[in-house]
Amino acid sequence: MTRPVSGAEAIDPDVDLHVPAQGTEPQGRVLAAVAAGGALGASARYGISLLWPAGAGAFPWATLGINASGCALIGVLMVLISEEGRTAPHPLLRPFAGVGVLGGFTTFSTYALDFSLLLDEGRAGRALAYAGLTVVSALGAVWLAAAVTRRALRGRR
Repeated sequence: MTRPVSGAEAIDPDVDLHVPAQGTEPQGRVLAAVAAGGALGASARYGISLLWPAGAGAFPWATLGINASGCALIGVLMVLISEEGRTAPHPLLRPFAGVGVLGGFTTFSTYALDFSLLLDEGRAGRALAYAGLTVVSALGAVWLAAAVTRRALRGRR
């Protein structure tokens, strides 16, 4: 159970600690939404890795694509639910879709493992290229997707 602390900020932006009922609300529903979304996102990631496996020493394109596309979807989601401003989204949307589905879909652990395996296989250049390309593509994807989403929403108004 979360209790508001004087001057504290909510970790979840959907929670207003100035509303006493929200500060003490049980978090079981949120945890269930994150878990359900995480199961979906992780299953999708696993399925893609089975369809597009990387052999020993090969560049891990599937993980790079998963992380870049997941970051793009995070950019779209955050603009739609944080900046659109029409109506407040359902309070479980961000935990389910953002933390659960997209958090389970994107994968820092596999990125780190792929990097380590490439180093262990003596492919330092490939490992460094993968590390750099992942960071650039993930950050670029979230920025570009958010910018495109903002522009598309402005065009609809």
